[in-house]
Amino acid sequence: MGPRGSRLLVALLVLGLCALVASDKPAPCQCSRMNPQNRKNCGFPGITSNQCFDAGCCFDSTVAGVPWCFTPLPMQGSEECVMEVSDRRNCGYPGISQEDCAARKCCFSDTIPEVPWCFFPLPVQGIRRHYIENISDMTSS
Repeated sequence: MGPRGSRLLVALLVLGLCALVASDKPAPCQCSRMNPQNRKNCGFPGITSNQCFDAGCCFDSTVAGVPWCFTPLPMQGSEECVMEVSDRRNCGYPGISQEDCAARKCCFSDTIPEVPWCFFPLPVQGIRRHYIENISDMTSS
């Protein structure tokens, strides 16, 4: 295979990998930990769950009045660290390093200013119940 053929093969492989990454279904924690009232629409009226997942979005049609196809929470190094910013509970101090935070067995993300960067993890089990209870509180008020 000549140099042109090799470049073409590499280009096709890169495009194929990009397509696979772009269509990855989000992890369950990226969807279930999202407060339904904070969902950002990721689809169009009548979108199916498969179309939504193919776009790399979350789908949940159990809550009326909010988008059913929505943008997932950003993935973190661990499922326990995926949460809305409002759910972060401070586990450190201003200027804590990622290493010191990890030594406390806490999560670290310094991408959003003015929120805790070192924060306690949330247990993976039971989180869905947490948001269902919050929605019940909002609808009964």
